[in-house]
Amino acid sequence: MNSASLAACPQQNLHRVFVYGTLLADEVIHILLKRIPKSSAAVLNHYQRLSIKGRVYPAIIPVDSKKVSGKILFDITDTEMHILDTFEDVEYKRSTVEVSLMDSFEKLLVYAYVWCNEKDPDLYGDWDFEVETSGSEFIWMLTSRWSMTLWKSLSRSPHRNNEWPLMEVDSSSTNNPPLFRNRSI
Repeated sequence: MNSASLAACPQQNLHRVFVYGTLLADEVIHILLKRIPKSSAAVLNHYQRLSIKGRVYPAIIPVDSKKVSGKILFDITDTEMHILDTFEDVEYKRSTVEVSLMDSFEKLLVYAYVWCNEKDPDLYGDWDFEVETSGSEFIWMLTSRWSMTLWKSLSRSPHRNNEWPLMEVDSSSTNNPPLFRNRSI
C-alpha cells in the first residue's frame, strides 16, 4: 500500500470515497450532497458485495478471492463525509481501503463503508446494481415526497441512533414501503 495515494488530501481537507451500492446512483448522491462530485470507475480487490435480506442496499465484507466494482467520489468535504457517515449508519464502519482505477490501474487509498458483522446471517448472494435499482421500490425511494423530506432531514441531522430524525411522512400516500428496515438514518 505504500505506492497508493492517501484517502484524504490534508492540504484541502478533501476526501475520496469508494461507493458500490445505492450511492452509485447520481440521483441519490445529488439528494444527499446537493451536487454530483467528480468520480472514476474503480475496483476494490479482496472484498465481496452481498445482498442483505429485506433491504435494497448491499454490504461489502473482506473475501480474499473476490472483487467489487464501483466508483470513487473525489473531493468530498468534511461536511459531506458527515452526511455519508450518517447515511451509512452504525451497521457500517468507514475504513481506509486500496482501490485500483479502471482507466489507469493507479492504486489509491480511499474510504469505503464496510459491513461491521462479517458473519451476519442476513448476508447472501451477490448484489447487482442494475437489478436492484431497476425496481419500483428504488424508483419510489428516489422520487417520492417522503424520501425527499427524509434526505433533507438527514443532511441537517447529527444523530446516529435508531430514530428517523426530523422525518416527515407524506400521510396521503398509502404505499410507503419500509425501504430501510432496521436502518437508522
